[in-house]
Amino acid sequence: MSVLIARLLSLQQELAIELQRFILLWRYQHDVPPFALWWRLIVKRAVDVVVAFVGLVATSPIVGLIALAIKLDSKGPVFYSQVRLGRFGEPFRMCKFRTMVVNAEEHGPVWSAGDQDPRMTRLGTFLRRTHLDELPQLFNVLKGEMSLVGPRPERPVFIDELNRAIPHYDERLLVNPGMTGLAQVHYRYDQTIADVRRKLRFDVLYVKRMCLGLDLRILAWTVAVVITGRGIR
Repeated sequence: MSVLIARLLSLQQELAIELQRFILLWRYQHDVPPFALWWRLIVKRAVDVVVAFVGLVATSPIVGLIALAIKLDSKGPVFYSQVRLGRFGEPFRMCKFRTMVVNAEEHGPVWSAGDQDPRMTRLGTFLRRTHLDELPQLFNVLKGEMSLVGPRPERPVFIDELNRAIPHYDERLLVNPGMTGLAQVHYRYDQTIADVRRKLRFDVLYVKRMCLGLDLRILAWTVAVVITGRGIR
């Protein structure tokens, strides 16, 4: 009986926390009625689960080929996991295909230098350019740690620095981070704080206007970016 009571109290606390988070997001969106926002979040999660599951099944042959190519191209594991901050700053392990040499950050975390980063493997440059290195993140989407569309998940080591340097940076943490997003399709990978500051405008706009129609447009833009290479240099 004591175990059941403890579980009910824990569930009550979890629901209270989620309600507080929902209210914070609702207040941030201003003119969206609470029920409309709740429905948008339900639909968004349903789309995430369906698309992530179908995507994992459909790309499984490609995933196998990429894994084999990584093993042949350089020494080290196929996958690379890294702690990122999700909704409301909750940490999670984001999974990607490895695109850099082993021990790339043995001297400490640094900003990416894009295609010219000397730590990149030969295959890693191609995977980054085509965003194929992000396919394993579909598992994070299934687990609810990420969404298909949302702000880019940032590393904890950079969060404090960015919060100090950029006002309202933490507002982008009101929603789940995404595999792609409004900022990602307009700008390259973050290389400086100036890049993050420019992209924050799009992240904030997305949080305020989040809906299925916008998500579908961003996914379509992402396909165009991957095909053309625009915006990811």
